[in-house]
Amino acid sequence: MILKYGREFDFDALMKELEKVFSTYKVPIVTLIAVQERDPFKVLISTMLSARTKDEVTAEASRRLYKVAPTPEKLSKLEVSKIEELIYPTGFYKTKAPKIKAAAQKLIDEYDSKVPDSMDELLKFDGVGRKTANLVLGEAFDKEAICVDVHVHRISNRLGLMKTKDPFETEMALAKILPRKHWIRYNTFLVAHGQHTCKPISPFCSKCAIKDFCQQKNVEKHR
Repeated sequence: MILKYGREFDFDALMKELEKVFSTYKVPIVTLIAVQERDPFKVLISTMLSARTKDEVTAEASRRLYKVAPTPEKLSKLEVSKIEELIYPTGFYKTKAPKIKAAAQKLIDEYDSKVPDSMDELLKFDGVGRKTANLVLGEAFDKEAICVDVHVHRISNRLGLMKTKDPFETEMALAKILPRKHWIRYNTFLVAHGQHTCKPISPFCSKCAIKDFCQQKNVEKHR
C-alpha cells in the first residue's frame, strides 16, 4: 500500500511478523477473556477495569469479580463498596466501581442484559469511550473495529505510518490506510508488542521482530 506521502508499506507482511512473535508474548487479558469466555458482558467489564491498569492486575480483579458476580444481575446487586473491594487495586478503582455497577444496571434496564454490538450504543455507557467500545466490538463480536490505546498510538507513529497527536487521530488515520481485514488483530498484536518489546522508553529495537518496517520516529534511546 502506498501511503499519502509516497512511502510503500506492506501491512500483510507486518501482521505476519507480528503474528509469529505474538505466540511468545502473554496474551492481552481482554483478548484472553474473549477467547476463553466468549461472554460480551465479561469483555465489557474487564475492558472498563483495564484502563490505567497492568494486565496481571486486571486479570486478578476480573477473576475475583466474576467469581461473585458473573452476570449483570448479580453485579447490579452488589454494593459499590463490595465492588471496590473486589477490583482493588485496579487504577482509579473507586471511580470504576460505581461505573461498572451502573453499566450492569443499564444492561438490565435497557438491553435485556445483553451487551449492545454498536459503537453508538456502547458510548452511552458511562466509562466507555471509543477505545473501550472498539475493543468490545472487535473482541466480543468479531466486528471490524480499530482499537487504539497508548501502545497502538505509539508504535504506529514510531513505524512512520503517521504523525498524530493522540489515539483518536491515530484511529482516524489508521481507518484510511489499514486494510479492514487487519483491524481487529492490529490492536491485539501491537498491545502485546508494546508491552514486551516496543517500550515507551528505550525500546528493545535490537530484538524487534518488525524493526525492518520501522522508521524509529521519536526514538531517542533504544536497546
